[in-house]
Amino acid sequence: MGRDEDFAEFASARWLKLARSAVLLGASHHEAEDLAQTTLMRCYVSWSKVTAAAHQDAYVMRMLLNEFTRSRRRRWWQERPMSRLPETAEPDPTTQVDGADAVARALARLGKGQREVVVLRYFVHLTERQTAEALGVPEGTVKSRLSRAHQQLAADGDLRALRDGTTP
Repeated sequence: MGRDEDFAEFASARWLKLARSAVLLGASHHEAEDLAQTTLMRCYVSWSKVTAAAHQDAYVMRMLLNEFTRSRRRRWWQERPMSRLPETAEPDPTTQVDGADAVARALARLGKGQREVVVLRYFVHLTERQTAEALGVPEGTVKSRLSRAHQQLAADGDLRALRDGTTP
């Protein structure tokens, strides 16, 4: 197989996981697709580095995290100050019905580092060592962030309501 065929197979196998990971990190569905596509574009450009990586998934997830961080920096500059605040709308009652929404909101309440380790460890299924490699932190940091994230998620009211079968 040639380089293009190898990459096409790699990209099709990871597209959905990259997009879902971006959503779990806090991106909208449309932004997540853009992030996944940009990450795969960067993979293609540096394909030799991706194929040489000891843990390709961890390497690619690091690329996604970097792109996510870049997108957040860019977004800040796009904000426009307004002379008055817009009126607040009533919360949409349908958002509380979906269990995936409750999980996404609980993840959004985690700190950036905790959210990253939870997504990489439990959604992407990287080992603690691979997660540490993807984030560029010691393995002990991954463990401590996971521990704090577990405590916070266990105390989260939306997840408790989801677990108990009640409406949050």
